Amino acid sequence: MIEICLDSPQAALLAQQYGAKRVELCANLLEGGTTPSWGCIKATRKAIDIDLFVLIRPRGGDFYYNAYEIEQMKYNIETCHALGVDGVVLGALDLEGSIDLKTIKVLVELARPMQLTFHRAFDRCKAPFEALEELISLGFDRILTSGQAPKVDQGLTLLEQLIQKAKGRITILPGSGVGPQNVTKLKAIGATEFHFTAYQLVKSSEGFKHPNFPSSEYQKKLFDVQKLQTCLQLLL
Repeated sequence: MIEICLDSPQAALLAQQYGAKRVELCANLLEGGTTPSWGCIKATRKAIDIDLFVLIRPRGGDFYYNAYEIEQMKYNIETCHALGVDGVVLGALDLEGSIDLKTIKVLVELARPMQLTFHRAFDRCKAPFEALEELISLGFDRILTSGQAPKVDQGLTLLEQLIQKAKGRITILPGSGVGPQNVTKLKAIGATEFHFTAYQLVKSSEGFKHPNFPSSEYQKKLFDVQKLQTCLQLLL
């Protein structure tokens, strides 16, 4: 199972055409992802038949949320229900570095029967094995994690331990730095699902470019079909 993290209906359609089985739809990928707009979700649902998961995250930064941000997440989950989304990706921590059980229980109750992924807030938990058991008890389907490291290659030891301790009760979904260079290694430690962002930055070749602004403002992200195909070939 390959899940592609992306931010547009066009990219989602390409991912489906080239063999992805699930997409995670986000906005603001450069700051770690936030919840996409109502229009983006609706257009993506119309474009693809594969599973559509939506990130429920009101802002970038830490995972300690106030009452208004929690209300925002609740409304976004209701929107996902209305638009026929298959799953939501959410998470919240308390100030002690543990899962915010009070908040998460409310969000889980609102989200069902959609599938549930706990996002990389998990990588900021102080006690990952305790958090693992809590998420299993809460009924989560999977945990998106890099093994509490910036990239999966640095978190391989913890990833393997989490997969072993999960014992099939929940899926450990490696993400952050996943690509053709390490999918075989991740498969060898027991991973069965893989999450990555298949983008490449390219310079815009069309249109006027004002000299007072940096060339970086005239770049665009394009879906990297070759990266997706290479990963699929390695996993077959």
